Amino acid sequence: MTAGEGPVAVLDAHGHVGTWPDFLIPDPTAEGLVATMDRVGVAAMGISHLLAVGPDAERGNRLAMETAARFPGRFGVWQVHNPHHRTPLVTDGVWGVKLHPDVHQCPLDDPRYEPVWRLGLPVLAHGQTDSPWSDPALFAAVAARHPDVPLLMGHTGLWSYGFDRAARLAGGHPNLHLEVCGSRMTGRWIARLAATIGAERVLFGSDACFLDLRTGYGRVALAPLTEADRALIAGGNLARLLGPRLAASPHT
Repeated sequence: MTAGEGPVAVLDAHGHVGTWPDFLIPDPTAEGLVATMDRVGVAAMGISHLLAVGPDAERGNRLAMETAARFPGRFGVWQVHNPHHRTPLVTDGVWGVKLHPDVHQCPLDDPRYEPVWRLGLPVLAHGQTDSPWSDPALFAAVAARHPDVPLLMGHTGLWSYGFDRAARLAGGHPNLHLEVCGSRMTGRWIARLAATIGAERVLFGSDACFLDLRTGYGRVALAPLTEADRALIAGGNLARLLGPRLAASPHT
């Protein structure tokens, strides 16, 4: 699943399995995700288990790895790091690390995340404009401090009024990328972000199983983009960022 001369595999950078206490998820199962992935044409999805995002990162990470093992080639694991619990992290068999500063109420630039940055793995973090924990300005500060760490700004800051600002803040940091899942995102916004920061810095994500994978990918599939840019956003960029990690993972 790498970018080449043939068709680029569609890779979803941002997915989940499991349940969440205050959010309706009609089908929280990996089986349901795989069925929808097959229907849409998504080759692989990066997942974190919602138990890991919530109360038990260590157990949730084990469940995510077990899920990936049950569906070889379909899921890569974003292992969740809870900065308050010093969650054990691995470097093999995962796509990288998932951070949720808002759930954990720990700003993205807090020193408690230093064990994550030292790993040098790709990092996908929840981003939320005007949040004291995950505003895009914090992403820019961290990207400047750790230029060798590929950092994905989840949701491009979440709120549509902040998308432009998120792109401008990311613009000066080549290691900072915009991941576009979220109910406020549209195909036109994806094209606008690509025009602002470059299509090679924008990545498709769906936030399934929170949000509908079909809607998420539809925004990319129907966005007013060139086919070359669409291929980058749909999977080529993530394949490049993951590099040998994508091919070497026992699960993908």
